[in-house]
Amino acid sequence: MKLEIKRILKQIKIYDIIVIARHTSPDPDAVASQIALRDAIRLTYPKKEVYAVGASVAKFKYYGALDRIDETSFNKDALLIALDVPNISRIDGVDKSAFREIFKIDHHPSEETFGDADWVDETSSSTCQMIIEFLLETKMKFDKKIAENLFLGVVSDSERFLISYTTSKTFRLIADLLDKSQIQFTKLYSYLYERPYEEIKFHGYLSSNLTITENGFAYIHISAEVLKEYNVDPSTPSNMINDFSNIKGVYVWTFVTYDDKNEIYKVNIRSCGPIINETAALFGGGGHKFASGVRTRNKEDIENLLKALDLNCKKYKETL
Repeated sequence: MKLEIKRILKQIKIYDIIVIARHTSPDPDAVASQIALRDAIRLTYPKKEVYAVGASVAKFKYYGALDRIDETSFNKDALLIALDVPNISRIDGVDKSAFREIFKIDHHPSEETFGDADWVDETSSSTCQMIIEFLLETKMKFDKKIAENLFLGVVSDSERFLISYTTSKTFRLIADLLDKSQIQFTKLYSYLYERPYEEIKFHGYLSSNLTITENGFAYIHISAEVLKEYNVDPSTPSNMINDFSNIKGVYVWTFVTYDDKNEIYKVNIRSCGPIINETAALFGGGGHKFASGVRTRNKEDIENLLKALDLNCKKYKETL
């Protein structure tokens, strides 16, 4: 058993109150991993109080219900586990100061140390892959629902095993999960890919309105008015951006979505060649080398970011 897993298991055994959080504006990997880990700990240690927290997202209700907690009752004798989040400021729905200890399990490049039991694995396809590894290594209990959640998280974050972070280890862990759980995984895909007709029409809008530069950079500005016209929410573009990975001659593609409720620009960036997380970091964002994002209230930042990404494509194109 690897050292990081031993440390995490030790922490779980010590604390009777455990809260599991993840990043704001969650994706399936974030929600599925936290609910799966919560439920596995509850199954293995039924006397412990274990909660999964954060803002709920209607489209992710299949994974399970989240919990509401009162941190003031913990008397600082509780453990916080943060999943799928590289920096403390992006943890959603919890008062970090209410906990005696905190650590993270994450597959993003490390930006900030949370605690002594941190486990960061950039080679993992997803946080759900890491939770699968943790459960199998520790022989913690899990049922079919937990296995289904973990499978869906891996499939979503690896884009059906297409992204470069998918490795032979990913497939070995998935095979072990399927062998032990006997889930009917082909029936699960509808939870990820079934969409209302409004979203299909919105997908057409995105396809018809992309701007593609001569350097192979594609981008689109998505206003709050457009979101209302197509009856979709500000998280919808981020769930569609991977659909645009096969445009010939495009190396980086970016969706800029304005969320008028929170008065913020949400920028999703993907790449099939140029490294983009370093550019995103210049504007307060980050992520993986080929999948990153930025959140900003400054419209000028958006224009400068798009120019920088276009330059990335130009430099990359010159090396081909």
